[in-house]
Amino acid sequence: MILKRDSLPLGLMLGLLGPVLGLVIVYFVKFSGFEFLEFLDLFIHTNRLITSIGSLSLLANVALFTIYINTHRDETAKGIFIFTLIYGIAILVLKILN
Repeated sequence: MILKRDSLPLGLMLGLLGPVLGLVIVYFVKFSGFEFLEFLDLFIHTNRLITSIGSLSLLANVALFTIYINTHRDETAKGIFIFTLIYGIAILVLKILN
C-alpha cells in the first residue's frame, strides 16, 4: 500500500493535504452555515480565527507526523514536518500582515 512506503515525496504530499483536510473538517463541523468561500474570507481576515482555525487544521499534520515517526518511517515524517513548518510560518505571516 502506498501509505506504508517511506519516502520524502509521500511525506510532502501528505503534509500538503493534511491541513487542507483539517480546514475542510473545521468548516463542516463549525461553519457549515456559511458558503465555503465566505468561510475562507472570514478565516483570512479575522486574526482570532487565523490562530484558532490554523492551529486546528495543523493538528491533522501532527497526527500524521506522530504515526509516521512511531512506525519508523522517517523520510515520510520529514516531508510532513517540512510542510507543517511552511503552513505554520504562513499562518504567522498572515496574522502579522492582517
